[in-house]
Amino acid sequence: MSAAPLFWSTPLRYCRWAARERPALFWSVIVGAAGPALMPIVPPIRHYFGDVDPAPVPVTYPGMRPSSFGHHGGLYEMVETDSSTVPNGPRKQLTGYDD
Repeated sequence: MSAAPLFWSTPLRYCRWAARERPALFWSVIVGAAGPALMPIVPPIRHYFGDVDPAPVPVTYPGMRPSSFGHHGGLYEMVETDSSTVPNGPRKQLTGYDD
């Protein structure tokens, strides 16, 4: 077993040593560093090959809509719309599986 070279003095020699002696750590660092580097590259390639982003999951109750960007705080401020989508009758009483 040879002594590990110092990274800051000889980085290429250290990488060759780490690839032989500690391959799991070496490749996990390489893959982990590739993730942020590929973030601006991968989405256009996905769209080019026809992969589309899914519709956003609804985060509001029917009858509410998100306000426009930059309007009183941005996306998460809700503005009421007509309430015809919510029934006006009494709620149905659920039965069974009581605690």
